[in-house]
Amino acid sequence: MSAKSFDFIVIGAGPGGYVAAIRAAQLGLKVAVVEREHLGGICLNWGCIPTKALLRSSEIFHFMERAKDYGLSAEKIGFDLDAVVNRSRGVAKQMEGGVKHLLKKNKVEVIMGTASLAAKGKVAVKTDKGTEELTAKTIVLATGARARELPGLEADGDLVWTYRHALKPVRMPKKLLVIGSGAIGIEFANFYNTLGADTTVVEVMDRVLPVEDAEISAFAKKQFEKQGMKILEKTMVKKLDRAKGKVTAHLEHDGKVTTAEFDTVISAVGIVGNVEGLGLEELGVTVDRTHVVVDEFCRTGIEGLYAIGDIAGAPWLAHKASHEGVMVAEHAAGLHAHPIKPGSIAGCTYCHPQVASVGMTEAKAKEAGYKVKVGKFPFIGNGKAVALGEPEGLVKTVFDAETGELLGAHMVGAEVTELIQGYVVGRQLETTEEDLMNTVFPHPTLSEMLHESVLNAYGRAIHI
Repeated sequence: MSAKSFDFIVIGAGPGGYVAAIRAAQLGLKVAVVEREHLGGICLNWGCIPTKALLRSSEIFHFMERAKDYGLSAEKIGFDLDAVVNRSRGVAKQMEGGVKHLLKKNKVEVIMGTASLAAKGKVAVKTDKGTEELTAKTIVLATGARARELPGLEADGDLVWTYRHALKPVRMPKKLLVIGSGAIGIEFANFYNTLGADTTVVEVMDRVLPVEDAEISAFAKKQFEKQGMKILEKTMVKKLDRAKGKVTAHLEHDGKVTTAEFDTVISAVGIVGNVEGLGLEELGVTVDRTHVVVDEFCRTGIEGLYAIGDIAGAPWLAHKASHEGVMVAEHAAGLHAHPIKPGSIAGCTYCHPQVASVGMTEAKAKEAGYKVKVGKFPFIGNGKAVALGEPEGLVKTVFDAETGELLGAHMVGAEVTELIQGYVVGRQLETTEEDLMNTVFPHPTLSEMLHESVLNAYGRAIHI
């Protein structure tokens, strides 16, 4: 059987892979994308999108419970978990259909199957009909990642869940343990806690949301505890004893081990790259702790072979993968491509209150040797936040005291996942504090807090 020839082959059709394929096609290349499961990958089908749909349902439920605060009445409030889940699956299916349409529109050939690198420039795809051989000058690995499973804490889909099980739950948890307080863990903890689960979050580090600025983490923790969550920091789950309908967790804190019973456990302790079965070792591709080692242009060191997205390492974010996909397509097409700057990629967590950040935390900036000016502005000082009934929140900005460069921005509160982009654009344009101070923000908006936080860093805030 003769091999099918392409200019550009992408393995994996997640937010990195399908974007790379579309951009390469726009540039006139003959493109194929190989996907073994779902177009749109984990993000569209089992991650970013369906979790946001679930969280929207729990957010509305939260507001219904608070109807009285808004002068409204809502009686006999309840929920149908199956209907909530079905809505989220419907959203995911709609988005997957959108990706299928975009690939077709851009004349990208989609091959459903499992790919491996047969040799340099060659891909073997196992499909329902047998093995297909493809060749291309450029091959992009975009195979993503999956949930990390720790020994003794492995998911079984009944008592112990990964994010996939949590998205299609077999029941509504009554007493829930969430292991890990990164974005995935906190989002699911927030969802189930809002719907009434007695929720405990265990974090091995010294604070929840450990990658965030310490002040933001502390603020978020207070809000989570107000909502009834139990937060156990500097605590490790040593083992899980499983019995019918219950799990006994052995929790170690300060050298002491205690036990607690739960009916459901969600393990959210990180991810591992999908590097197995691709033929990477045979080609001489360097893999470090389940991630392919790449340079600033996502090149693997093997001519014509790139790796993007989660498989290429941190930050493990869909928007980072998409931008790497565009960069790689342009680089392969001979255009002047711009490397991605990890420090200018925002991270967002869609719990209630939301958390968002870009750039350095205050501690990291000081560690890096900067003299800093720090500005803060509380939501309680913003008219729109108070009118929304969302006065709990904080915006924090970190500047280089000598140059006025915006080193980092950190937020917790309503809609901060949308607000953060103001600072992302500012960093991309290499803005200074003066530029931000002279920008006119519309009133009344939450965005005015971006302005006030900058003003506060320089002793000029008006509303505090």
